[in-house]
Amino acid sequence: MKDNPGGQTRIQRDKIAAISDAALDVFSTHGFRGSTVDQIARAAKLSKPNLLYYFPSKEAIHTYLLENLMDIWLDPLRQMKADGDPLEEILTYVRRKLAMSRDMPRESRLFANEVIQGAKHMGPGLETVLKPLVDDQAHVIQGWMDDGRLKPADPHHLIFSIWSLTQHYADFDVQVRTVLGERGKDPFPEAEDYLVTLFTRMLAP
Repeated sequence: MKDNPGGQTRIQRDKIAAISDAALDVFSTHGFRGSTVDQIARAAKLSKPNLLYYFPSKEAIHTYLLENLMDIWLDPLRQMKADGDPLEEILTYVRRKLAMSRDMPRESRLFANEVIQGAKHMGPGLETVLKPLVDDQAHVIQGWMDDGRLKPADPHHLIFSIWSLTQHYADFDVQVRTVLGERGKDPFPEAEDYLVTLFTRMLAP
């Protein structure tokens, strides 16, 4: 992408936003390997040369989306406070992650596809950003458990289970709605009730 975003005109910002939104649709549907610049250009209603003025390649668009997504994706975990009530902090994290699956399904699928395909475009971020944060918060959770404020469990696997149980509703939306038999029904209120009950029973001392 062109440098100096602060010096962009409104039209340039609008074009970048249109490309990003179109690419999110294309990548989340087809994955990185199954997507093309031509598909993204068509979805953004731009010519291919116009798109390539802003992003030189499919890889550049994909990396731009992932770099912006990483910070948003990890924010709910960052918000977990060591001095808060342990169970409520965990349940709030579950609710936030489930809300992200409801409100940001394309982003969830983009992230999942990237990880499934080996995280080629965000590998460094997993090591330098995601892992240190998860380790820090796992340490906080372990402290709560050591103090008897939560039932014992492996804190890293607890975080993994929260990811899998919340992001499932975005990554497998069609399957969820098909199995429930009501494609028009919002599954998230019942999902929240279920997950809150599940983790309360698992962790309440």
